[in-house]
Amino acid sequence: MIIIENKLSEQSLDFSVLIINLVKRLKERRESIISNQIGRSGTSIGANIREAQYAHSKADFISKLQIALKEANETGYWLELLFKTDYIEKEQYDFLESKCKSLRAILVSSINTAKKNI
Repeated sequence: MIIIENKLSEQSLDFSVLIINLVKRLKERRESIISNQIGRSGTSIGANIREAQYAHSKADFISKLQIALKEANETGYWLELLFKTDYIEKEQYDFLESKCKSLRAILVSSINTAKKNI
């Protein structure tokens, strides 16, 4: 088992909760296309981070974190699209994008550290 910072695991779980609540509100407004996409990518970040905790090897660990990073990047795209199509307000977009950006930064740092330690 490879240990991941609790901060990353906690932040990704908290972000997943925010995304699920966003999806609930979007579905109440009958928006299903983007809500399904952001629901998948936004919650996949934390799921991949959790998978990385029990990686078989350092390479598997890095791979799982890279998948989480890709999902975080995709989630940022869906957030921007929701904002630009007036499904979310600027304040909500800024808040969620800030959380997503923070996850991306921690993931990049964790991936780089893991690669140096190979």
